Amino acid sequence: MEWIDAATAAERLGVKPATLYAYVSRGLLTRRHGEDRRSLFEAGEIERLARRGRPRGQPPELVIESGVTALGLDRPYYRGRDALALARTAGFEAVAEWLWTADPGALPAPRGSGRAPAAGRGRSRDGALRGAAAWTCDRDALRAAIEAQRGLPADLLPLDRIQVIITVLGASDSLRHQLDPASVAATGRRLVAGLVDALPRAGDAPARPSGDEKPGGGGSVAGRLWARLCPRPATPALLSALEAALVLLADHELAASTLAARVAASARADPYAVVLTGLGVLGGPLHGGASYGAERLLDEVTEPGRATRVIADRIRRGERIPGFGHSVYKNGDARGELLLALVREAAPGHERLAATQAVLDEVRRRRLPERNVDFALAALTTVAGMVPGAGEAIFAVARIAGWLAHAMEEYERGSLLRLRASYTGPPPERATDDPATT
Repeated sequence: MEWIDAATAAERLGVKPATLYAYVSRGLLTRRHGEDRRSLFEAGEIERLARRGRPRGQPPELVIESGVTALGLDRPYYRGRDALALARTAGFEAVAEWLWTADPGALPAPRGSGRAPAAGRGRSRDGALRGAAAWTCDRDALRAAIEAQRGLPADLLPLDRIQVIITVLGASDSLRHQLDPASVAATGRRLVAGLVDALPRAGDAPARPSGDEKPGGGGSVAGRLWARLCPRPATPALLSALEAALVLLADHELAASTLAARVAASARADPYAVVLTGLGVLGGPLHGGASYGAERLLDEVTEPGRATRVIADRIRRGERIPGFGHSVYKNGDARGELLLALVREAAPGHERLAATQAVLDEVRRRRLPERNVDFALAALTTVAGMVPGAGEAIFAVARIAGWLAHAMEEYERGSLLRLRASYTGPPPERATDDPATT
């Protein structure tokens, strides 16, 4: 059996590499990874598909060329770097800078590269970003975003607050229409900093300006976000798990929210509008909202013995089991495996981990799909004692990095993304002024 690389396979089919991977996602081609992690394709299968031509009965897929993220068998790669390795060694800010700028100095050197980290750059797992632009927000914009939440219900989920905050931050930013890469990266830093710092601290009354808000708040994004989502102080290990979650969720190729964000950017929407577009999609229960469903699932499993009944009741009602299965990673999501391992290491023997394991055991007993990163995220928020909906907020903050990286590509491309429908309705009526009718 002959195996060929992606470039050769695409050339034999007469398609772009992006179309080749679209065929993989549709199940038309299989691939494996070589020892160097390159995608390999079986030559005979490629030849058979070439003889058949493009599959009939299937509308052409929208294929967008992108240099941001590639999806492997069980994990994403950010500009060629393994997201799981980055989650162990780099902080969220550094990974965002890498996605936005592709500057090798932003990240630790890959294993075996022999390259030393750039002096003064990079980030320790529990420290602040060093040598990079500050992640701060203008004081007046921050106060306006806090003030805008004054009349909101105290029990509003964080994701709902985030949409209000970003709207106000965007309206307050006179630089938001500058769409060159450096300006968009600077906007991204201000946006994330303002978003996190405008959220009320967990356990506080609804946010209101206190007169002593500091622009940017100081400290890492993960540390500042923890204080907004959890009333308990963070242990170093749990904070490291949150940092890893932010890195693991920073991007995932053309997920639904990212496609929506790219369409907005192609119309030259400013970065705040791009992020709001992504948020409008992310909150759905089949996307970023799945972690909230998984949180509620774990809340129902008050002790391990309840797992069987809780899962059985959901199946009987015909409901999905949130946090399990993935449209891309059919054999398991390595992001979820790593994050769950970090949570276990951070809180060994925690009572909520026993309930989490009981759910995993019951799902496997029933041969249901494997857990994904949403379930692991729910385990983190549950073990840490975070507020309801914290997982969605973590997902949203993380994915801003990816949305803006994709937006930069669309700004540079400079043309509108225009999808076409495959019309299946009744034949259109002829216009009364159609010459064919007279």
